Amino acid sequence: MTSLQLQNFVKHGKKIMAATTNYRSLLQVLNVPWPEKPTIFLKPTTSYITEGQAIEIPKGFSVNQEIELGVVIEKRCKDIDEREAMEHVGGYCVALDMTATCQMKEARSKGLPWLIGKGFDTACPVSRFISKDEIPDPNNLELWCCVNGKLEEEGNTKDFIFTIPYLISYISHFITLEPYDVLLTGTPGMSAVKPGDEITVFVL
Repeated sequence: MTSLQLQNFVKHGKKIMAATTNYRSLLQVLNVPWPEKPTIFLKPTTSYITEGQAIEIPKGFSVNQEIELGVVIEKRCKDIDEREAMEHVGGYCVALDMTATCQMKEARSKGLPWLIGKGFDTACPVSRFISKDEIPDPNNLELWCCVNGKLEEEGNTKDFIFTIPYLISYISHFITLEPYDVLLTGTPGMSAVKPGDEITVFVL
């Protein structure tokens, strides 16, 4: 599969898998224990929007933005070893895991599914496809998110608790990852947004 084909991951992808609580610094701020294994959730592909499209916040929702590195899968992954996981990666994107805090508070307290809070329409804005050549070391990547020109969030992927190969291998033992699927790798922080705000993200 070529990079040109993978540029259409939004159109052809079947799944958006996402990891929570994957940055050490965020767990320290939240004062919660480090997880022994990843917590993974699913966002529907109807939550995708691309650069320049507007996020539609459902009426009555309070929403946070969470910047994340997205990993675009190139080759089918089923029961793969961590050591071979990166051979299945085609490239990357920068994503926002838009989160309805009003829904998530109730879901967490009652042990309910996260689908509405994480998967509402437009809840996964993504950048263009970024080739592996453009990001030679995804384990040392700076991410920034600005809202209305003000820096609200920053982090480095070297702060991951669970590395990209580990996450891919872990998920593949339960759920097959297919070409064009995207794995969101967790956020270093979050901030509230409201209708009319402009969100800008950077990676280096």
